[in-house]
Amino acid sequence: MQTEEEARTAFWSALRSDMTVMLGLDQAGQDLRPMTAQMLDDGDYGPIWFFTSKDTHLVQALGGEQPAQFSFVSKSHSLFASVQGTLVENTDPGVVDALWNPYVAAWYEGGKTDPNLVLLRFEPDDAKIWFDANSLFAGIKMMLGIDPKKDYKDKVATVDL
Repeated sequence: MQTEEEARTAFWSALRSDMTVMLGLDQAGQDLRPMTAQMLDDGDYGPIWFFTSKDTHLVQALGGEQPAQFSFVSKSHSLFASVQGTLVENTDPGVVDALWNPYVAAWYEGGKTDPNLVLLRFEPDDAKIWFDANSLFAGIKMMLGIDPKKDYKDKVATVDL
C-alpha cells in the first residue's frame, strides 16, 4: 500500500506529464470538459491553471469563485483521480506570461492580450486516487483462485492536496 505522500507525489507527477483533465463546476447541469492543466513550477502542488475563452459555458457559469472538480486518467492508465477544489477566473498577466507557450498561442489570435482569453485558477483541496490493480501478477493470482479484491483495496488513497 502506498502512503498518502507517495500517492500525492504520484498524482502530481502524472498530472504534470499528461496534463489533460475533465474539468467542471459542482453545479447541476454543468458538464465536465477536457482542459489542459498547467502549473507554474515543477515542485508546485497547486494552483492548477487553465486557459480558456470568455464564450465557454464554463466561464459563463463561473461568476466568481465556485466549487469545482476534475477527473484525471494518466496516459498509462496506471493512475486515476477525482479532484475537488475551487475555480476562479484569474487572468493575471504575470501568470499568463509564465504559462504561455505555442500550444496556447494557437488558440488566441490576439496573443496574450486577446480579448477572449481567460485564465482560470483551480485550487485543489483533496483527491481520491486509484492505482491500477490489474497486472500480469494479478491475473495469475486470479487464475489460481486468489480473490483480487484484497489487492485492490490497497490501491486507493484519499489525500489532501
